[in-house]
Amino acid sequence: MIQGFQQQTQPLSQYEQEILVPIVVRGLQTKVGKANSITNKEICSALKEKGYKVDTPRLRKIINHIRVSGLVRCVVATSDGYYIATTRAEVEDYLKSLENREGAIHAVRMSLESQMKFL
Repeated sequence: MIQGFQQQTQPLSQYEQEILVPIVVRGLQTKVGKANSITNKEICSALKEKGYKVDTPRLRKIINHIRVSGLVRCVVATSDGYYIATTRAEVEDYLKSLENREGAIHAVRMSLESQMKFL
């Protein structure tokens, strides 16, 4: 779990693992190519319409689990939503985006660590 975000980052519940993960996997498998992308909000709305209980932070956790576990390969995300990349270039672009975000987080951490001496 991530400090300060315990509820959002806690391990998947049995309900999420056994019920929601398989449904989201099946749905993501249909999202091949950027033109077929789907947003977190759209997925949540579709699940809620069918009576499933999920919110956007927990859906992100579910999708993270799916990606890290390799349940659906090459799922990338853009401002348009999640989709299965169809080219190596799409995956490479997404990897660069992840690296940039990692760098930005690292820079903030390092800055705050140096600022703590003033407290």
